[in-house]
Amino acid sequence: MSYKTKKETQNVLHEPMVAYGSVGTMPSFYNLLGGAKSLTLNSDFDIINLARQGFPKSALLSLAKKISLTLQELAVILHISERTLQRYEDDAIIKTEYAEKAVELARLYTRGQEVFGSMDKFKTWIKTPSLIFKGEAPVTILDTSAGFDMVFKELGRIEHGIFA
Repeated sequence: MSYKTKKETQNVLHEPMVAYGSVGTMPSFYNLLGGAKSLTLNSDFDIINLARQGFPKSALLSLAKKISLTLQELAVILHISERTLQRYEDDAIIKTEYAEKAVELARLYTRGQEVFGSMDKFKTWIKTPSLIFKGEAPVTILDTSAGFDMVFKELGRIEHGIFA
């Protein structure tokens, strides 16, 4: 058996302890992405496959409606022009890079609902400017993966009663 010294483990990155949801929380996440109408999600690997394969524009629009995002806000987060998004047919499969961001949005909003106890409370919080995010509303920083990480971390702090 070999043990690593403190110096050997200093360069190891440690992921923060944040609950991202799992099979147990799948129903809320599943419903945000359109439920049984368009998607089948039974495990975390189904979520990975969903992000890789993409999904119909109708599921994306359903997500936006359920989380109260305008088409413009959604387009900014996905890094797609609003006009291009409008041009997709409802049954057209959204590209992988857009699907992946949409999956992250669904995971974030599901997590927010868990932390705040209701979707309405979380939707209010995510659109309210905060000093923690330098005066920006959390939703405005979701156009980057670092922004998603910051919001997930803040949800963890709120859940555990750690306020800055």
